[in-house]
Amino acid sequence: MTRARAIPDTITVHVPFRLVKRGGRKEMVPPIGRPLPRNVDDTLVKALARAFRWKRMLESGEFGTISDLARHEGIAAPYLTRVFRLAFLAPEVVEAILDGRQPRDLTLQSMRGQLPDEWSSQTDWLRERSQ
Repeated sequence: MTRARAIPDTITVHVPFRLVKRGGRKEMVPPIGRPLPRNVDDTLVKALARAFRWKRMLESGEFGTISDLARHEGIAAPYLTRVFRLAFLAPEVVEAILDGRQPRDLTLQSMRGQLPDEWSSQTDWLRERSQ
């Protein structure tokens, strides 16, 4: 059996993407206009879980102050306060983070002082950043 055309030795496949450094690691990002895959940020999810746990511990009366709780957890009180703010995010923002639908540049570090206090403003802020 003979072939009419020769099979090329090399096949070139073009896959459009760009590399972005995020949290000390490189990540492939699809081109603008393509649907983004869900990207669950484990660090952000862990911080959310901690914030809600700490909130529950304070509300139950297990600890009287943030300083007591920070001492018990073995962390600095300013860090605990910064992460604790996540317990007061709008439910839509929390769901987006847990589902991996948050904007790709939304990280624990980037959330410092950026989010508005009101839930409606937070969801508007999230929508603007997601576009």
